[in-house]
Amino acid sequence: QVQLVESGGGLVQPGGSLTLSCAATEPDLKFHIMAWYRQAPGQQREWVAGITNRGTPAYTDSVKGRFTISRDGDKTRAWLQMISLAPEDTAVYYCNVGGGGFKIPGRYWGQGTQVTVSS
Repeated sequence: QVQLVESGGGLVQPGGSLTLSCAATEPDLKFHIMAWYRQAPGQQREWVAGITNRGTPAYTDSVKGRFTISRDGDKTRAWLQMISLAPEDTAVYYCNVGGGGFKIPGRYWGQGTQVTVSS
């Protein structure tokens, strides 16, 4: 069973930065897409960013220029660097792997990590 462990969430003031990480418990397992989703209170889960095994990234419009997704080569580890955070970025962030495309979620989800942007 693939398990994804997330870390890096927390409380940050507007304009601040955080970096989230995601690591598979089976690090030799390869996935074409690694992605980040988020779910704000009262909202549906939203795709945020994805990256292919070639290192090609994609982002939802609301985070372009502020968030950067990366991965450890072809290994099952990914990061989401977030800068210029705003209250609307407050959400539980989930790592996801195994998707068939940037906006097609895969079967495996992380446990979620809370990001709260507030003064």
